Amino acid sequence: MTYPGHARRCDAITPFIVMEILEKIHQMEARGIDVVHMEIGEPDFCVPQCIDHAVTQAFECNETSYTHSLGDIRLREAICRYHIEKYGTLIDPGQILITSGTSPAMLLLFSALVNPGDEIIISDPHYACYANFINYVQGVPVTVPVHEEEGFVYTPEAIEQKITPNTRAIFINSPSNPTGNIISKERMTQIVEVAKAHHLYVISDEIYHGLVYEGTDHSIFEFTDQAFVLNGFSKLFAMTGLRLGYLIAPKQFIRPLQVLQQNFFICANSVIQLAGVAALEQAHEETLEMKNIYNTRRKYALERVRDLGLGVSVEPTGAFYIFANAKHVSNDSYALALDILENAHVGVTPGIDFGANGEGYIRFSYANSMENLETGFDRLEKYFKNR
Repeated sequence: MTYPGHARRCDAITPFIVMEILEKIHQMEARGIDVVHMEIGEPDFCVPQCIDHAVTQAFECNETSYTHSLGDIRLREAICRYHIEKYGTLIDPGQILITSGTSPAMLLLFSALVNPGDEIIISDPHYACYANFINYVQGVPVTVPVHEEEGFVYTPEAIEQKITPNTRAIFINSPSNPTGNIISKERMTQIVEVAKAHHLYVISDEIYHGLVYEGTDHSIFEFTDQAFVLNGFSKLFAMTGLRLGYLIAPKQFIRPLQVLQQNFFICANSVIQLAGVAALEQAHEETLEMKNIYNTRRKYALERVRDLGLGVSVEPTGAFYIFANAKHVSNDSYALALDILENAHVGVTPGIDFGANGEGYIRFSYANSMENLETGFDRLEKYFKNR
C-alpha cells in the first residue's frame, strides 16, 4: 500500500534561493573554507544593551505568561507613540497585531485579506517570499516590472495596466529588498491615488524603515488609512533571531486577524515583546550609530561594485543592499552566483531569486564588517579580472 504524498499546496512554493546559497556556504565553512558573506540580509551588530537588559528584567519579573493575542498592550502603545513621533500619524493600539517576526504577520494578513483567485499587485523584482505567501492562500500575485533606470520604483501607469476586477491590493516595499531604493513622497502619493480610484488597499512593508541614508522614509499611513503596515525589529534593531514583528491594519480586519492568531500562534513571545518596548524607547543612539556605519559601508561598497564593472544606475539610499546589473557578464544569475561562491569564496544573491525581471542582476549585502567587505571585494576583483 502506498501512503499519500505531501499536500499539493507545497508545490506552489518556490525555494528561497538565498537560503540555499547560505546552506552551501555553511557546507564549505564546515570543510574549513573561508567565505565572505554578502548574500544574507542580516545585521552583523549585537542588539543594543537596553534590549539585553529588558530581556533579563522580563525573566526576573516572571513576564513569561501568555500575553493578549493581539500583543502586550505596553508594546502596542509604544508602537503608537513611535508612529506619532516619527511620522506624525495617529494609530490606535487596537489596530496592531504583534507577531513572532514579520513573516507570520504577512501570512496572517494574506489569510484575512485574500480569497481564492484574488490578485495582489507586487513589483518585479520583489522580496522573494511575497509571491509565495500569496500563492499559499490561493491568491494570484500579479507582477509589475520595475526598471533600473527608474530606481526599480513603480510608475502609476504601469500599476493601472495590471488592475482587474479581482485586484485587492497594491504591495509596496520602501526601502526595498533587493534594491535598497526608496519610493519618494510624490510617487507614493500617486500610488495611493491609483489605489483610492479603484478602492484598493495598499500593503506597505516597512521593515527597513530607519535605515535611510539620504531622503526620508514615509509610512503609508501618512497618505491613507485604507492600508496595512508590516514592520518588525529584525533590521533596524539587529533583533533577527529574537523574532518580533507587527501588523497595523484597518479596524475591520482586526477581529479576523485576532482569531487567526489565537488559533495558529496564540501570541508572540512575551519576553521579547518587552524587549521591543525597550528598543523603541531607548535604543535611538545605538541605532543611529549602526546607521552611520552602514552608510560608510554603503559608499564603499558602491564604489567597489562599480569598479568591478557592474551597473548601478540609481544609487540605493536605504536598507543594506546594492542590486547591480551583471547582464554583460552572464544572463544566468544563479549560475554566476554559484561560480562566484566556488571560485572567489564570496556569497552573493542571484537576481532571479527576486523575480524574472531580476535576472541578470546580483544583490550585494553590506551588512558585514568593513574588514570583511574589503576582503570580499578584493576577491571579487580578482575573480572578474580572471573571468
